[in-house]
Amino acid sequence: MVAASFAEFAQQVLSGLASGGIYASLALALVIIHRSTGVINFAQGEMATLSAYIAWTLTFNHGWSYWPAVALTLVISFGGGVAIHRVIIRPVERGSVLRVVVVTIGLLVAINGFVLWRWGGEPQLLESPFGTGTVQFQGVILTRHEVGTILVALGTVGLLWLLFRFTKLGLAMRATAVNPDEARLVGVRVTWMLALGWGLAATLGAIAGLLTASSLLLDPNMMVAVLIYAFAAAVLGGIDSPVGAVVGGLLLGLILSMLSYLSQYQAFSWFNEELKLPAALLIILIVLLVKPSGLFGKPEVKRV
Repeated sequence: MVAASFAEFAQQVLSGLASGGIYASLALALVIIHRSTGVINFAQGEMATLSAYIAWTLTFNHGWSYWPAVALTLVISFGGGVAIHRVIIRPVERGSVLRVVVVTIGLLVAINGFVLWRWGGEPQLLESPFGTGTVQFQGVILTRHEVGTILVALGTVGLLWLLFRFTKLGLAMRATAVNPDEARLVGVRVTWMLALGWGLAATLGAIAGLLTASSLLLDPNMMVAVLIYAFAAAVLGGIDSPVGAVVGGLLLGLILSMLSYLSQYQAFSWFNEELKLPAALLIILIVLLVKPSGLFGKPEVKRV
């Protein structure tokens, strides 16, 4: 009985980490843009949805294999992110923060409308590349998609760490995010670094969208809740901290999974799936009240 309970507990932990990996990918995209522009890209979820539909079109309508379709989708997403910054964001980024926020909200509406016009509102099936079977170890049973999601999330974080830590491009992007004025003085092309940041964020969002579409049904509004979870993860970890976004995403997935696991006990019997989203919003509220900078963020200091 104890062994069975431990296996069930471990299974919930790993399932929570799998969901948290998706939240972490999208939260990382939000943090990358926020560090460089100081705003939240409210269209990040719709951009991810559009990327998932592109991959579905390549596989379902044009007969592409999954991985080549994903590779092309990520390239298109990166190029689209760069284009959005150069054409839409750059002309308004020197204005007020509110102006940029309004533009991202307009972009959200425009992309959602385009997806509905082009593909309709009928849910579609995007099969998981990891198969539909299960993996069992020491009594813990996970779907292959959950295992694949965890591995993809860890691989993505590792590649980003290598990019920012060991390449000149990554160093230039970090310098642009920290102090764009000083970065210009040492020859960094700040506007292009910002555009590349948008491209990178769009790619991360595409990964989150593909993983979400494979675990659920592909739907024009499938990323609405995921975006809120990602925002909660970013706030929890620190809205300016890439490490915090990853830790926050995994921790949020773990918290929500544990609440679902504890709902079998009388004290937590009130919790159900419909309360996951309010729980994420509650976490945002608590973090903003108790520690606005998040777990890994640095408190903002202003001279007066």
